[in-house]
Amino acid sequence: FYGGLYRDVNLICVNRKHFDLDYYGGSGLQITPIIHGKDAIIELKVYLNKPLSKEKLIYQIYNQENQLVCEEESDHTHISLSIQNAHLWQGRKDPYLYYAKVKLIEEDEVLDEVCSNFGIRSFFIDPDKGFFLNGESYPLHGVSRHQDRAGVGNALSKDNHQEDMELIAEMGANTIRLAHYQHDAYFYDLCDSYGMIVWAEIPYISKHMPTGNENTKSQMKELIIQNYNHPSIVVWGLSNEITISSGPDEDMTRNHEELNQMAHELDPTRLTVMACVSMLKHTNPFLNIPDIVSYNHYLGWYTGSVDMNGPWYDQFHKTHPNKPIGISEYGAEALNWHSSDPKQGDYTEEYQAYYHEEMIKQLFSRPFIWASHVWNMFDFAADARDEGGEAGMNHKGLVSFDRSYKKDSYYAYKAWLSDEKFVHICSKRYIDRVEDVTKVKVYSNMEEVELYANGELVEKKKSADHFFTFLVKNEGETKLLAKADTCIDEAIIRKVEEPNEEYILKDSSIILNWFDIEERKDVFTLND
Repeated sequence: FYGGLYRDVNLICVNRKHFDLDYYGGSGLQITPIIHGKDAIIELKVYLNKPLSKEKLIYQIYNQENQLVCEEESDHTHISLSIQNAHLWQGRKDPYLYYAKVKLIEEDEVLDEVCSNFGIRSFFIDPDKGFFLNGESYPLHGVSRHQDRAGVGNALSKDNHQEDMELIAEMGANTIRLAHYQHDAYFYDLCDSYGMIVWAEIPYISKHMPTGNENTKSQMKELIIQNYNHPSIVVWGLSNEITISSGPDEDMTRNHEELNQMAHELDPTRLTVMACVSMLKHTNPFLNIPDIVSYNHYLGWYTGSVDMNGPWYDQFHKTHPNKPIGISEYGAEALNWHSSDPKQGDYTEEYQAYYHEEMIKQLFSRPFIWASHVWNMFDFAADARDEGGEAGMNHKGLVSFDRSYKKDSYYAYKAWLSDEKFVHICSKRYIDRVEDVTKVKVYSNMEEVELYANGELVEKKKSADHFFTFLVKNEGETKLLAKADTCIDEAIIRKVEEPNEEYILKDSSIILNWFDIEERKDVFTLND
């Protein structure tokens, strides 16, 4: 995964006595809000590099309007302050943030100070009804995110992170799984201010290594201590697809149990979760370790068919009625290949769109699924892959690697999740078509869509699922215009006699994934 530094590096100058900079990279300030009716108790705990002697601490809390809400001087490193009529952090609806500031003073001199945003919120996950925020049902539908992009790897600028967040928010998502490592601190701040519900996890992936156990614990400590104050984070991820190489043996199980216990000791306010891989049977006791689980399923892409997903979750829920279940990865690859008759595994934008249409209908209609996270929001680099016609990439993203192109499947989710009025004609890059009558698909979050061909009304349609399909005569060049309320979108199709070879993946048999490789000691493989 690239190399070098991808998070900010700062030179920090402090007095000899200061808030601890060596406590697992944390800020030295831990904030725990507890809701009491309309009020809130804010527990504040600070870490110093040396015990207090004649110094004092001044604790202050400010609201989002930068007004001082409460203040207290103390010689204790752990106190509680009260906020009356607390303004709750309400996710995407109202991501209201307070911030706390603590000053270390000696006589009238400020030796050091530390501050952090925080939000006041509560949550729980019901195995039948899903996620609840501040006592109200709050269904979670969103994406997983890799933070890399073309030309910069993981070392994104703040503008890059901001663009990523705006694309996710525009789609209407309300949750992000930050896979599979600690992301840039700035992005966690963006999650707070945009009201995203976050799954944060460590890079404990695909293969258990007994020699790496202490590393997983160190990373878990750092992840929790550095990010404890973020209201967006609700679950700590223990591992991802850790049983894909082998089943859970004694050492793997013990390490997960210790990670789970550590997470709860460091943070009793949040839950733990694992992203399990399809081949881990839902009867395996390994699933009992975390508080909740999610599965990485690719039924309808790598194996099986797309209509198998919903029934699988029904069966899990029936077998484990008290265990919250979610889907942490699902997706299909799409490049600039196109077809009027898309098939599973053809890498066309049309099949990816169909796949996600079906997944939306199945997942969004099952309230017991605590969260759904598309794999992935963006295409991302994966050097041990060669499929779809471009090596070294995973193309399951809803948006291209350089963020310049939103695939049709992006708009399928926007139609279900966003309140921003829009209409979108699919398959804009699929211009040349051989059939005399062609299907034109339109997505919109409005009830009714009109489609025009060269200025003439083709049909006016309503759709309960936000997906509209029209049949259009394909003669010469046709200018399409879709209209929904005040929104319009345009596209062009053209009649051709022979299929455009540029739309067709020529050799679909050349597909190589790291998990397909049989390793041998006498040769190098993509895994070396």
